[in-house]
Parts: sequence; structure tokens; C-alpha cells
Amino acid sequence: MGVTRLKRKDRKNKTTSRLEVQFLKNATNLEPGSRSAEPKNSQIAKNNAALLIAAGK
Repeated sequence: MGVTRLKRKDRKNKTTSRLEVQFLKNATNLEPGSRSAEPKNSQIAKNNAALLIAAGK
């Protein structure tokens, strides 16, 4: 048997599912205390502090 070519839809699904798996692996690989942790002086931390102050008023 020769190698069968996938139809365009199946090729798209194969690529999409592969990228989704890669994304999920990247998203769930965060460990506490690793370099991917949010630094305390990041802009997101500053924004959250500003929002807490604004909500307190």
C-alpha cells in the first residue's frame, strides 16, 4: 500500500490538534517558584494593586 494523502480538511484538523496539544503542554508546565512565575514588580502586579485601591474607595 502506498502512502495516502490526507484531504485538506483532515490536514487542517491534524495541524490544529497538534498545535492545541502543544499549547496545553506549555500552559500546564508552569511550576511554582520557576522562572515563569510573575515577578513582584511587573506591570500586572502594579495594575492589580491600583485596581484594589480604586475598589476600596
